[in-house]
Amino acid sequence: MNLLNSLNFSAGPGALPESVLLQAQQAIIEVPDVGLSILGISHRTDWFESVVAELENNIRTLLELADNYHILFLQGGTTQQFSMIPMTLLRGKTSPAEYLHTGYWSDKAITEAKREGPVREIWSGKSGGYRRLPADDELRFAPDAPYLHYISNETVEGLQFHRVLGRDDVPRVCDMSSDFLSQPCEANRFSLIYAHAQKNIGPAGVTVVLIRDELLQGTPTDLPGFLDYRNHVQAHSNYNTPPVFAIYVVLLITRWLLTEIGGLANMAAINRNKAELMYRLLDNSNDFYRGRVQPQDRSLMNVTFNLSCPEKENRFLAEAQAAGFSGLAGHRSTGGVRASLYNGLTLAAVEQLTGFMEDFQRRHHQ
Repeated sequence: MNLLNSLNFSAGPGALPESVLLQAQQAIIEVPDVGLSILGISHRTDWFESVVAELENNIRTLLELADNYHILFLQGGTTQQFSMIPMTLLRGKTSPAEYLHTGYWSDKAITEAKREGPVREIWSGKSGGYRRLPADDELRFAPDAPYLHYISNETVEGLQFHRVLGRDDVPRVCDMSSDFLSQPCEANRFSLIYAHAQKNIGPAGVTVVLIRDELLQGTPTDLPGFLDYRNHVQAHSNYNTPPVFAIYVVLLITRWLLTEIGGLANMAAINRNKAELMYRLLDNSNDFYRGRVQPQDRSLMNVTFNLSCPEKENRFLAEAQAAGFSGLAGHRSTGGVRASLYNGLTLAAVEQLTGFMEDFQRRHHQ
């Protein structure tokens, strides 16, 4: 496997498992039993219909998802969902939708929702620099809200909710882009889950949307065709030309999770081991490496930290890049360092990074 892929700590596109990469490579040349490159297979073929059907079934199996959910494979990323969700659920409503303002991406989601109707931020971490998440006693959920929206894992800041929020009588909507299929999830407690694929489940180009059937009742009738979930449900994710290759790779990922990993509980154990290794190093570094967020809210997917000064951070990033570690620079809005530990990144890769970090500390401890 290519070294830069095996040591890809980027927040997205993330590393993919080696076996999946090899199958994707083969499919670009020729899909087994088809005789054509996947880049030249029509989205109207029986073969692609079977890909979508198997992928839906695999996701339903991994999440133990009830039959009253539609599983869609859409385009436009989370950015499109930031608009599509309030267009569907908030337009024309008088009661405000409730949003948690927990980081960079939730800020963008709130901005788009306000274009469609009233929004209430029930908690914001902006004034504190997004270094923690709210405790239960800081949250008051309204029973008449059209829906509650939050982001389960803030990729930029390295914050992750480790519990389900909200009321059972108010639709829960959650952006799970950066931790979807990384661990078991109480998916049936949510009315809508969305996740773009360039983190844990495949390459950019496809967004998975799980939507409870009854949530579509009362959908506005004047939505643009492409932005109406019902059209995609009716067309079975084939309303327009879909990203065939990206969807196929997501299928390969779900097969890998089911057969090679053995399910989401096993995937979660692997991911916890990777994160614990990183956080143990931070905590034992005598403040040489300084975690950005409160320990109870740490993300298992994105480990964010700083060094004592910008000069030392720049040296760290330069030496890490030279040593083959890719994608460690923090987001442009925060700076610092960020190591993303998505499903496809191996424990061995994390062990190599922590070894490099220990060596760097020894050489630059003053």
